[in-house]
Amino acid sequence: MPRLDVREIPPAERHPKIFDLFEEMDAGETLEIVNDHDPKPLFYQMQAEVPAFDAENYRVERTAPTEFVARFPKKSTQSP
Repeated sequence: MPRLDVREIPPAERHPKIFDLFEEMDAGETLEIVNDHDPKPLFYQMQAEVPAFDAENYRVERTAPTEFVARFPKKSTQSP
C-alpha cells in the first residue's frame, strides 16, 4: 500500500503530489495518507475530479491529536 506523510510537505504542493501518486497506482490499490488534520477537502476534490477514486470505501482514522490516517482506494475496475 503506497503511503505518503504530507505533514512536512508545503500545503500548496500536497494535492498535486497526492494526485500524481494516485494516478500512478494500479487499480485496486489504496493510497494511505498521513496528515495533521482530517483531509475532508481532499476527499471532496478527489470525489469530484477523479473517476477512479472509490469514494464508498474511503476511510479516515484519527490516530493521535494531530495525526489522521486516510485511505484513498482506487477502483478495482474502471467504468467506461
